[in-house]
Amino acid sequence: MRLILLGPPGAGKGTQAQRLVDKHGIPQLSTGDMLRAAVKAETEVGKRAKAVMDAGELVSDEIVNAIVAERIDQDDCAQGFILDGYPRTLAQADAVADMLAERGMFLDVVVELVVDDKALVGRILKRAEEAKAAGQPVRKDDNAEVFDERLREYYKKTAPLIGYYYANDLLKQVDGMAPMDEVTAQIEAVLATVAS
Repeated sequence: MRLILLGPPGAGKGTQAQRLVDKHGIPQLSTGDMLRAAVKAETEVGKRAKAVMDAGELVSDEIVNAIVAERIDQDDCAQGFILDGYPRTLAQADAVADMLAERGMFLDVVVELVVDDKALVGRILKRAEEAKAAGQPVRKDDNAEVFDERLREYYKKTAPLIGYYYANDLLKQVDGMAPMDEVTAQIEAVLATVAS
């Protein structure tokens, strides 16, 4: 099962991805984690990424795509994987399609968590309060101003993927505002129709 979780920041992609990992035993591929792992492993592409990051620059699509390609070749991805936070742009979506086609693979489904943007701000602030109350560090992006900026960035660059995957008959939508267990059940129902 190869799938993408799509939705704005705070939609619950990370939580749902972890549940899918636990249930289906396939890895969640987060570009941030993959970048750090490639840098730490000192792979060729990891060294290129480190040089860019050390210079304080953003890692290019070319490097990110190479890191994802390197990662999906690893044994634990043989049965599938969950892409979380990637692709972020139409160019990256094309790169994913190409890298999978080169390997004789394809995406099974793209699950969009449909949410109410205004309610997301409340969700983010609640997450920050809960972290603080539990004595855990609060994510630096868990404040209304930073979140608003991330949301604008999402709609500018990533939201066009909704139409892209709809046009490719891969998009399935679930109600991301439902209670967590209900969202999980909806995603599992989508996966059951794709797997059958």
